Amino acid sequence: MFSTRELPADLEAVRSTHAPGTPVVDADADFETIPPAAAEDLGLLVGRLDPASYPTEWLPDDAPTVLYRYCGSEFTVGMPGDGTVVWTDQTVPETVICKRRGEHTPDDFLAFLIARALVEIGAEAPDGTPVPEHFLPFFGERYRDLDAAIRGTDALGEPGPADVYQIANALFDAWTGLVTRETFATWEGDHDRLHDAWRDAGERLTGRLEALPGRIARGETDFASATEYACSAVRHGLDLPTPFAALDASVYLEHGPDYAVAWTERTLDALDADVP
Repeated sequence: MFSTRELPADLEAVRSTHAPGTPVVDADADFETIPPAAAEDLGLLVGRLDPASYPTEWLPDDAPTVLYRYCGSEFTVGMPGDGTVVWTDQTVPETVICKRRGEHTPDDFLAFLIARALVEIGAEAPDGTPVPEHFLPFFGERYRDLDAAIRGTDALGEPGPADVYQIANALFDAWTGLVTRETFATWEGDHDRLHDAWRDAGERLTGRLEALPGRIARGETDFASATEYACSAVRHGLDLPTPFAALDASVYLEHGPDYAVAWTERTLDALDADVP
């Protein structure tokens, strides 16, 4: 299912700097979650497997099944919303995996996605801990608080566990963007192809950002989708509209899940106040 990908010079340099020894592999299929038997094939390309498990007490009773599977002892790699290129810290060393659909991704943008994964593998939070591969270990026990904040609001109608998952994934994406974006900015002059792909991806997001609050108010987009869109812009250093601008802040970088939950509670309280 997996084969080693040869890297061009610029990606090899990024790997050497941020994630030395990390295998970058191609998958012969698309996936959200790799079946355990197939995931174990990664063991042929890495030093060893190091499956993670987490307390199921972190999860609401009706959380998506994939989260319960991820918490459990079953070796689970990849989750919904991960995108074309994923990475896992459940192997030693960590592994970057390019899904099959990457064959249809423009070469320079795919190169940036691989570089981004390598940077995330080598990145650290302000307290020196590694960036996790997924939002669940990021939120930990605060995931239940996030769920309560989202599902206790009138402004969103009747949000379900999938909405909570989408918003959690988006908030984690924003935090990871805060951790890594300064690295992307430094590539100008050294890795121009990768820097240009990072900049171009950001420019493609600018058109809809300012319109997001109005689209939410008019019911033209739901809050979860708007949050996902805005949070994806954080790694590009774009100007975000209210209320999402509060996520582009050093206090979020420093306080992570506590700040994310507080922002969600505050934002949804304000939306509730506007509900007739």
